[in-house]
Amino acid sequence: MGERILVIGAGMAGLWSAMALAGGDREILLLDRDPSPPDGGADVAFEDWKRRGVSHLRHSHAFLARLRTLARDRHPALLDALLEAGCRELGFEGSLTERHKQNYRPEPIDQDLAILTSRRTTLELVMRRYAEQLPGVTIQPETFVKSLIVEPGATARVTGVRLEDGRELACDILVDAAGRNSQAPELLAAAGVAIPETSEACGVIYYTRHYRLEPGAAEPPRGAGSTTGDLGYLKFGVFPGDNGCFSITLCVPEVEEEMRKAIVAPEAFDAICRTLPGVAAWIEPERTRPTSRVFGMGQLESRWRELAPGDQPVVLGFFPVGDSIVRTNPLYGRGCSFAAVSAHLLADSLLASRDPAERLKCYRDALNRDLRPYYDAMRQADRSAIKRARAALLPPKPLTLRGRLMKGFLEDGVAIAMREDVALLRAFLRGFHMLEHPNAWLKRPANIARIVRVWARGKTRNAALYPPKSGPERTEMFETLGIPHLADMERVRAEAA
Repeated sequence: MGERILVIGAGMAGLWSAMALAGGDREILLLDRDPSPPDGGADVAFEDWKRRGVSHLRHSHAFLARLRTLARDRHPALLDALLEAGCRELGFEGSLTERHKQNYRPEPIDQDLAILTSRRTTLELVMRRYAEQLPGVTIQPETFVKSLIVEPGATARVTGVRLEDGRELACDILVDAAGRNSQAPELLAAAGVAIPETSEACGVIYYTRHYRLEPGAAEPPRGAGSTTGDLGYLKFGVFPGDNGCFSITLCVPEVEEEMRKAIVAPEAFDAICRTLPGVAAWIEPERTRPTSRVFGMGQLESRWRELAPGDQPVVLGFFPVGDSIVRTNPLYGRGCSFAAVSAHLLADSLLASRDPAERLKCYRDALNRDLRPYYDAMRQADRSAIKRARAALLPPKPLTLRGRLMKGFLEDGVAIAMREDVALLRAFLRGFHMLEHPNAWLKRPANIARIVRVWARGKTRNAALYPPKSGPERTEMFETLGIPHLADMERVRAEAA
């Protein structure tokens, strides 16, 4: 007789878990706290689907190559359905500069470096309809888990759940796919089981607004300016979506309180976008119209939960996936890919052994191997960004010789070499898209030699490779918006003193 698997949640992690685990004679029941999607297509889902369990449902999303290749290789019918629903594939060629194109020769790996773009609601709608048709999979909407049934022993074991309506559901395996706000750790703690975790703030707040192209209008031509950028006090990105829709996300450091207060107003959000050369054309009134308010998302943390500290399983029969096991800064766009990858790692671990403890350790090891390097790299990047954001509000300090060399290597070496050398761009994107270790490309002597060769030419000879300025300086932006640009600087300086 097959195993019975309960999955808490039917968002990205829950749906990927269902797709990864379906097959054979397993019974898979997804317990979704939210209602089923409304009848209709992508636009109806965006407007009317109520998803209290997915706090970032209507923020910008781009689905990395690792997720797309999983869909292509393991769920080709899903990928076909996504494209039919209006989701788009953006290929590697779209990342090339004019200098790249002069010597570009396609390679097989380029086919793996495409991303999927759509509104999150469109992706989940299509995935849900696909998952519901898989053998043994059932999605039960508006179902609230009140507590977990935990069997005591030398190592506790989860054997089921109690629902808010009083019913008890037994299971062989419980998958926690409830996301960043999962209550499962608290429910386990109430039963005497504590899952260790480490966490720290990401230091940013996100703001997103959605738009739609007017009938007959086209997206702005590429190359007029960067559609993504980092101004220090502001990060920004344009995210093409499905069916003529797109979104813009502005990301502000937590220390920039005055900007955070202003940006939630739609007129201020659009005013900021109009100061960014690569973004302004996207919101020209004759080209587009807004279709949403400004959505904010804060209290962002990086978090890693440890399932078997000291090689001792904390609890058996319980497997968190996606944001329930590892949570990262959405800036890097890896959350949905982490959900997909962790679900398939869980499926592989369940096939590797029938022993509950061995399954858990196998899953733990796979997470450490496949996801931990990206988590550590993102956490370090967040720490550096927080320091830079605070330093920008303090009197400047002279850099050490090492600091100047590192800054020059990154800004005038790595960044510029990648705008000329297709091989370096490929290498970087392989790590960014989770197709290899994120830092592997910078550890290869041949790549370092390529970078140093460009860096050694100097800024004058490399002048044509530098991108145009992506936006105004902080003071200019704040004055344009009528924001008091000294208030945060004075506050941070007082704190530093």
